[in-house]
Amino acid sequence: MFSKPLFKATIKQNYIVFIIILAVLMFYLSIIIQMFDPSTQDTLDEMLKVLPQGLVAALGFSEAGTTLLGFVASYFYGFLIFLLPMIYVIIVANRSIASHVDKGSMAYLLSTPNTRGKIARTQAGFLLISITLLIGIITIVGILVSEMIFPNELDIKGFLLLNLNTLLLYFAVTGIGFFASSLFNDTKNSLALGAGLPVAFLVLQMLSGTGESVEFLKYFTLFTLLDPDKIISGEGYVINFVILTLLAIILYASGFFVFKKRDLPL
Repeated sequence: MFSKPLFKATIKQNYIVFIIILAVLMFYLSIIIQMFDPSTQDTLDEMLKVLPQGLVAALGFSEAGTTLLGFVASYFYGFLIFLLPMIYVIIVANRSIASHVDKGSMAYLLSTPNTRGKIARTQAGFLLISITLLIGIITIVGILVSEMIFPNELDIKGFLLLNLNTLLLYFAVTGIGFFASSLFNDTKNSLALGAGLPVAFLVLQMLSGTGESVEFLKYFTLFTLLDPDKIISGEGYVINFVILTLLAIILYASGFFVFKKRDLPL
């Protein structure tokens, strides 16, 4: 089903960027958890009022919760979780197919017993496994740090659901990158779609939070489907999970199809 040599080569190619992104995420999540203190929330709110309110709202910092889960959801899952894993996904997805075609190494891969389907499954598998590992480690770190500093304060079920929502979101985002990488023969066009669309989604997500006049923009970004408020309230989040799962399946299936059917400049 997978090509073990190709999978190992892909790990070797991407492990450094994985470690860097993971380290930065763990650092920021740990710091944000340590910042939680309901008794000083008013002081933090006053500090935020000094900053441009449009910027605060765009970064998702305007509605910090009074619970540990709400606090982390606002300060970590409101912006940082969109930006940092997206950088990893853009890099790795572009390297999955298009980079091999662009550099000419796809001809070598196809000269081995590997079929197009096997190559595509291997690269898609790496994308899905690595992003699952990234979010999984972040989830574990978040729970451990929370329990060490604020025992029994974290709503673990809600935190797990929040991270599951994040994972499903990135299944869809990696699907965009994989489809773009499968569709184009060069990294320039692959990045234009695979990076351009997620970045556009992020910009729209930020703009939608700056005021009621542009709030409608949230309906044009995939990141709206990561909604911590619905998870914290316990209502309405299941439909987001379903939509993201279906999008991921469609995007990966489309990537497999176009890669297997299109002509390659070998």
